[in-house]
Amino acid sequence: MSKKKAADFDQRVFDLYDEYCHGRMDRREFLDKSAAIMIGGVSALWMAQALLPRYAEAQTISFTDPRMKGTYVEYASPGGTSGMMRGYLVQPAGDGPFPAALIIHENRGLNPHIEDVARRAAIAGFLALAPDGLAPVGGYPGNDDDGRELQRNLDPDELDQDMINSARYLKGHELSNGQLGATGFCWGGGMTNRLAVVLGSDLQAGVPFYGSAVSA
Repeated sequence: MSKKKAADFDQRVFDLYDEYCHGRMDRREFLDKSAAIMIGGVSALWMAQALLPRYAEAQTISFTDPRMKGTYVEYASPGGTSGMMRGYLVQPAGDGPFPAALIIHENRGLNPHIEDVARRAAIAGFLALAPDGLAPVGGYPGNDDDGRELQRNLDPDELDQDMINSARYLKGHELSNGQLGATGFCWGGGMTNRLAVVLGSDLQAGVPFYGSAVSA
């Protein structure tokens, strides 16, 4: 099958997918409503199915790539969900120190896509940490639908504190040169904005992707 482009999809299916991604409908409702859209006498169900993530196929950097080394780390998170956090730490090949990049997940925990983004950052020369906000409740459950439900049930202030503590842990890591940047997607984009306010000059760069704004 040839690779599809945005122009191949009906905007109504994109709109439904946006609702699904942000937790305003479940997977079944997304597929059912997409199937009800008829385009030239053909159901748009195939479009909905094509939009659902296939993480194994989308991986760009193998976890065994010799240009980097990834490992899971645990660290203290006072004031967070449980007092401890877990994240995926990826370092470039070499001795360091390296500039640091915090990679913040969406509203579903640390899924394989975000881990892949962390590996890309390491290949680019950054010490990357992708924290798992779901770690205190067992970690990413293996699918995005259950991940959204788990994250929805967390205390938002405690989850925010877990990410703030993750940023401070990464900045002070022995392999970090103290120069810290952060990026995030969806919920993680909003968290990137929040880090800029909370950390101030301790955050050297922030690149949010469509996250909500916060008050300074």
